[in-house]
Amino acid sequence: MKLKEFIVADAIVAELKSNDRDGVINELVTSLADAGAITKDAVPALVAALIKREQNGSTGFGKGVAVPHVKHAGVTKMVGTVGRSVSGVDFAALDHQPVYSVVLLLSPENQPQQHLQAMNIVFSNLQKDMFRRFLRQSDTREKILDLIDEADAGK
Repeated sequence: MKLKEFIVADAIVAELKSNDRDGVINELVTSLADAGAITKDAVPALVAALIKREQNGSTGFGKGVAVPHVKHAGVTKMVGTVGRSVSGVDFAALDHQPVYSVVLLLSPENQPQQHLQAMNIVFSNLQKDMFRRFLRQSDTREKILDLIDEADAGK
């Protein structure tokens, strides 16, 4: 599985406007709806489910990265997006540091295996210092897409 199989290019937000966790989640889910990847009607329920998931345990795993994710009945096809914060956001990360890069993943409830595969791909890339560094420096959607292409090509 490749990142491009579920990351929706038109939903990538190279400069998040929100400066808090819930706002970032809402901004990224809304960007997926604006890109036509999910229905606009599903946005409130998905945002609520993601925030509830965060309250049960932060998806900010440290090193400036968070991966909010949820399996939800309102999703028919696995989709994801990437958001970049210039100033950093408090995601209650494990290392207590701000989050600058957010990869959000939404999956149908009936595809847990696909969800796990996608999470594995996301985490394997985010474990790489170079990937994280370039993601944080990528100030346009095109630069983020180029980085995703390189990661998918195994560079």
